[in-house]
Amino acid sequence: MNRDEAREVKAQLADYVDELVQRQGLQPLDLDVATASGPTLGLGLAPRDGGGYAMAVRYRLGVPAVRRLARKVVEQAGPAVDVRRTGRIRPVTTGHVADAESGEQRAGQRLPVATALAEGETGRARPLRPGVSIAHVAVTAGTLGAFVVRDGALHVLSNFHVLAGTPRAQIGDVIVQPGPADGGAAPRDRVGTLAQLVPLERGRSATVDAAIALLDEQDVDLRYPVGPITTTTVAFGNEEVAKIGRTTAVTTGRVTAIELDDVVVGYGNPLGNLRFDDQIEVESTGAGPFSRGGDSGSLVYRADGVALGLLFAGSETGGSNGSGLTYLNPIDAVLSALGVELAS
Repeated sequence: MNRDEAREVKAQLADYVDELVQRQGLQPLDLDVATASGPTLGLGLAPRDGGGYAMAVRYRLGVPAVRRLARKVVEQAGPAVDVRRTGRIRPVTTGHVADAESGEQRAGQRLPVATALAEGETGRARPLRPGVSIAHVAVTAGTLGAFVVRDGALHVLSNFHVLAGTPRAQIGDVIVQPGPADGGAAPRDRVGTLAQLVPLERGRSATVDAAIALLDEQDVDLRYPVGPITTTTVAFGNEEVAKIGRTTAVTTGRVTAIELDDVVVGYGNPLGNLRFDDQIEVESTGAGPFSRGGDSGSLVYRADGVALGLLFAGSETGGSNGSGLTYLNPIDAVLSALGVELAS
């Protein structure tokens, strides 16, 4: 199938899923609960090696109702289908510093890998550069994904759940580098302030998990392992990609699905489960995972230095090596939502 044909089949299958859920009397996923208990089935386009697309069907392991639903969808889709079990999908950084200090665990929490075990840059980095630890002063730690320009001023780009953390965050809140989980604290490690975010709201679907922070100092290092990244493109599938992140440093992967809808990500309290549409899926092409806790906010790019997406979530299982799957917001959607462009 070409892209247009695959999109049409995807829309038909989405209607079929809705019909099955109603016919079987299944309870749809309650987005207000902390753990997904209803049927969660993601549909997208999976690139085929010989060209064209198959249907991407993604379902969570361990939920019998979803497994039955997926089986029927696969029968309906025919041979052109790529089915994967994902396990729970969570942000690749979450948790409030106060929770860690009190020892209280929140449902859905996936804290950054301990500083001593991280392979990336968890220490203080001046000038700032992509891939280093960064976060809101009351969050744990994520990754500085890119530098962007708004109104002529340089800003840091990362995820909402890295630079804001919760809906209670306010414009002007302090951002520190490294993130608090890596020893960062204000005012000593302040690098800027929260400038803009794309709100994430409990019980509502989303397309991007993104925010920017205005930098105190405009002197930064724009280089990635492949050099400066100043352009973007749309993912078509099968692209060989890489990222540099706070936890796993430089990793490589391959785009295994695009335009993936109903990706349910468990944020824990206070956001609960959020549905994301039009997402990109990546599997590792190395021996380990493409991302781990603390890599949230990383910019994902092709080998030629063109940006594809902003890393925000990962699954427990799936992928060719069984280390999980990683999910990205399309970078053009992120930049458009924030009204910014990549710095050059």
